[in-house]
Amino acid sequence: MPIYEYACEACGHGLEAMQKMSDEPLKKCPACGEERLKKLISAGGFRLKGSGWYETDFKGGKAKSESKEAPSPACGTGACPACVNN
Repeated sequence: MPIYEYACEACGHGLEAMQKMSDEPLKKCPACGEERLKKLISAGGFRLKGSGWYETDFKGGKAKSESKEAPSPACGTGACPACVNN
């Protein structure tokens, strides 16, 4: 569940609230009781950094994305391993 930041335009009180994305924004300030809370825009809580995350990261063994070697278009003699296995 995301954490949203709010600030009261009446008294300047700031707060954080854990809410569902589908929840209505808060309006009433818990400090002064005025209905002048505004949702703030802030930086995300994490960053994806580096060369990327892949299916094979943090796994041992062979990757799922490895495929069988395709036969060469010039082949057709049936003598190469790719043609013999097909």
